[in-house]
Amino acid sequence: QVLLVESGGGSVQTGGSLRLSCVSSGYTYTEYCMGWFRQSPGKEREGVAVRSPDGAPTYYADSVKGRFTISRDNPKNTLYLQMNSLKPEDTSMYYCAAVSRGICPPIGGVVSAARRLGYWGRGTQVIVSS
Repeated sequence: QVLLVESGGGSVQTGGSLRLSCVSSGYTYTEYCMGWFRQSPGKEREGVAVRSPDGAPTYYADSVKGRFTISRDNPKNTLYLQMNSLKPEDTSMYYCAAVSRGICPPIGGVVSAARRLGYWGRGTQVIVSS
C-alpha cells in the first residue's frame, strides 16, 4: 500500500519559516522524482518544487525561488521543504507527491505527471499571517 504522510505545517507570521516533511512507504521511493505542491480554495493545484532521485535536476516555481529549498533523505524515504521568508500568499494546503519515475520534468508539467501516477499525501496546512 502506497502511503505518503506530510507533517510540519502550521501558522506563522510574515517573514517566518517552516519545514515540511513527507515520509513515503509502499513503493521504491529512491526511483522517483518527488515534489511539493500546494492548493488554495478556488485555485488550481500548483507545483512548488520537485527533486530528482539523485538530486538533479531540481525545479522551483518562480514564486518560491530563493525562499524555499527542497531536499530528500533517500535512506529515510523522506522529502523536505524548507520554507523561509514566508508571505501571506504562501498560505495554502501543501501536498507531497511522487511525480514520475526517474528525473523530474520541468515544473510546468509536474502536476499532470503526478496526477497520472496518483501517489499523493493528504496535505498539511500552512497559514502565513501579515
